[in-house]
Amino acid sequence: MKLIRLVLLSFILVVSACISRSGKPEEKALQPAELLFHVSIASNEITDVTGMIDHVAIVLTADTVIEAVSRGVVLTPVDSLRCQEGYYIIGKVTGADADATLRLARSFLGKPYDELFLPANDSIYCSELVQLAYVDAQGRPLFESVPMSFHDSTGRVTDYWQAFYSERGMTVPEGWPGTNPAELSRRSVVRLTGDTLQMHR
Repeated sequence: MKLIRLVLLSFILVVSACISRSGKPEEKALQPAELLFHVSIASNEITDVTGMIDHVAIVLTADTVIEAVSRGVVLTPVDSLRCQEGYYIIGKVTGADADATLRLARSFLGKPYDELFLPANDSIYCSELVQLAYVDAQGRPLFESVPMSFHDSTGRVTDYWQAFYSERGMTVPEGWPGTNPAELSRRSVVRLTGDTLQMHR
């Protein structure tokens, strides 16, 4: 039930944010160090265990983001995000030193993608990039690790993740320190503005 409520809440937020009183999508200019949370309309292996937000990117400029994707930590034009399925919700991070955060984020460019979602290695996944980059004016991290979750609303690790790690000779790192995009969006230092990235159709 908790997962169902989260899904419905996410969907309502997206729909209400996308439609202005005139019935047309509205958009505000992106600001450096904002976050873009991707809301997937279709369920997938990530949303099955975390909620409808399955990716997060860091805004560098109004036209560019830094993100960790399958090809590694890269710079991505915002226009290419507009062509994806689903939506991006804008989040502001309270207490972040924007300049220091973006310098840190840039320092990870070229790092490989961490498809195993493991801590303390040389690879990085999307919400881990946010965790590593965001600091306050004293250089202290704003996002602490939380126990990783690969289970559904019943508490059972899903078949997908059991098979995924078994094929790699590993046990599922359930409860290991980490992050996920949906959980980051609910942190107290993150405020979802209600604005969305206008998508091209």
